[in-house]
Amino acid sequence: MGMPLELNTMIVTKGNEQRIDHNIFSLQKDGYRLYPLDIPLEVRKQKDSDTSGMGVIKKVELTEGKTFITYELVSLNSTN
Repeated sequence: MGMPLELNTMIVTKGNEQRIDHNIFSLQKDGYRLYPLDIPLEVRKQKDSDTSGMGVIKKVELTEGKTFITYELVSLNSTN
């Protein structure tokens, strides 16, 4: 029996991110997803929205049909 798995190359938050520390955030996603670790990825609110900044994923945990990621926001695009 196969396991559905998605490979993601950007962080899409949909506004569900939780701040852990200054620039460290956690995010829970439904389903099993793989992300590259320790390289900058675009952070977006929605898949088709503009890039909010760049983040580096530090931890990925897959459990009970959910994916939990911890990422560091390394740059933020200013709206000014």
